[in-house]
Amino acid sequence: MARAGQPSAPPSFGAYVAAAHAAGRLVVQPRMGLCDPVEMRAGLMATKSAAATTAGTITVDSYTRLGQHEAARKALENGALLNGYPIVLRGPATTESVLRGVMDPDFPVQVRHGAPDPRAIVSALIAAGLDATEGGPVSYCLPYSRTPLDASITAWSAACRELAALAETGRRPHLETFGGCMLGQLCPPSMLVALSVLEACFFRHHGITDVSLSYAQQTSPDQDFEAVNALARIAEERLGDIDWHIVVYAYMGVYPQTATGARLLLREAVRLAVRTGSARLIVKTASEASRIPTVAENVDTLELAAASAEDLRRDAASHDTVVPAEGTVEREARALVDAVLELDPDVGRALLTAFRCGYLDIPFCLHPDNAGRTRAAIDSDGRLQWTALGALPISDITDINGAPPMRSTELMTALTYVRRRYDRESPRDPIPPVLRRHHEIRLHD
Repeated sequence: MARAGQPSAPPSFGAYVAAAHAAGRLVVQPRMGLCDPVEMRAGLMATKSAAATTAGTITVDSYTRLGQHEAARKALENGALLNGYPIVLRGPATTESVLRGVMDPDFPVQVRHGAPDPRAIVSALIAAGLDATEGGPVSYCLPYSRTPLDASITAWSAACRELAALAETGRRPHLETFGGCMLGQLCPPSMLVALSVLEACFFRHHGITDVSLSYAQQTSPDQDFEAVNALARIAEERLGDIDWHIVVYAYMGVYPQTATGARLLLREAVRLAVRTGSARLIVKTASEASRIPTVAENVDTLELAAASAEDLRRDAASHDTVVPAEGTVEREARALVDAVLELDPDVGRALLTAFRCGYLDIPFCLHPDNAGRTRAAIDSDGRLQWTALGALPISDITDINGAPPMRSTELMTALTYVRRRYDRESPRDPIPPVLRRHHEIRLHD
C-alpha cells in the first residue's frame, strides 16, 4: 500500500500486454501527446474508451526531450502550443490529476519521448506514479541529437537503474527498445533486429526485467515477416530469463497521401503483428502524411487496427502460422549481436566500442559517432538490402555484388517508395479530415 501523499502503484504495463496476448487480443496504441493537461486527459480517456484493446500514451514535447525545460516554460508563457506533453514542467501533481480515474489495471499508460538523456523525464514519470517508458541509448541518441554516444549511454544507465529500483517497492517497471525503429526507414531489417536485442540486453544489464522489443514495418512484407520471427528467436535466446514481448510499429517513413493507401499500409502492419504473434502495435494515422492527428483520428485508427486484427484471426487462410527457417536477415542479425556482446561484458561499453570499430554502423545517419560507411537500397522485390558494409561483421554472410552507391535522386525515390506503392491503389482518394468509423471502411483480402 502506498504511503500517504505517495502515488499508488500503477498497473503493470508488461503484465497487461501479456494477459491480452494470452487471450488472443492485439494491444493497439497511439503516439498521442497533448500539451494541455485537460486535453491530455481527454485523449487518454478517448483511447481507453475505444472499441479495441488499448494502452495509453503520453508523448512528451520536443523541448522536454532535449532537456530545454526553461524554453518550454517560456513557450507556454507566450501562448505557444507545444507538440507534446511537458511532463517535467507540469510536475507530478498535475500529471497525477491527468491520470486519476483513467489509468487502472485495464488501461496502463506509457510515456514516450525521444531523449538522449532521459533522466529528468524518468524521474518525473516515476514521481507521477508511472513506470513504463521507452527509448534506448543508441536509438534515442544517433537519429535525434548530436549528444555524444558515451554521454547517452551514461545517462541511460542511470535512468535504467532508477526505474529498476522501483521493483523494491513492488512495482514492475517496463522499458521498450526503440532500436527496431532506427531512422524509421532505409535501415536493413537485420540492423533493426540487432539494435532492438542489444538495447534490451542493455536494459537487463541495468536491472530491468520486463521489456518489449520494437520492430518498424519496412518496405517488404515478406522481409518483415522474416525479421520479426528472427527478433523473437534471438530474444528468446538472449532474454529468456526476463519477461519480454514484441511491439510492431506501423511504417514510420513517408506515409501514403490517400486514405485507401494509408489504410492498406496499416492493414499490412496489423497483418505483420498477427502473423508473427506479436503482442502490441503502435499505429499511425492517415493524416500523419501531412500533420499531427486529432484524438478522433487516433481513435478511428485504433479501432480500424483492432477490427482488422480480429478479421485476420478469424480468417486463418489470410495468414500462415509457419515460422520461417533462419534466413539472411536472421543470420546477419545474429552475427551483429554476437560480435557486439563479445566486445565487453558491460553492454554499454560494448555498444560504444561497436560504433567506434564499425561493427554497428547505421546507413544515412549523420551523427558524429556513427562511422557512416554503410549504405542500403531497395531491390527490385522491394526488400531492403545492404549495398556497402563498411566494417560490419557480416561480410561472410552478405554478398553486396559490387552494388553502386545510391545517388541523391535515387535516395529520394527510395524514401517515397512505400507512399508510391500504396497510393497506386487509389490515386484520387484524398484523406478526409477524420477517417470514417472502422465498420464503414473495413478491408478484406
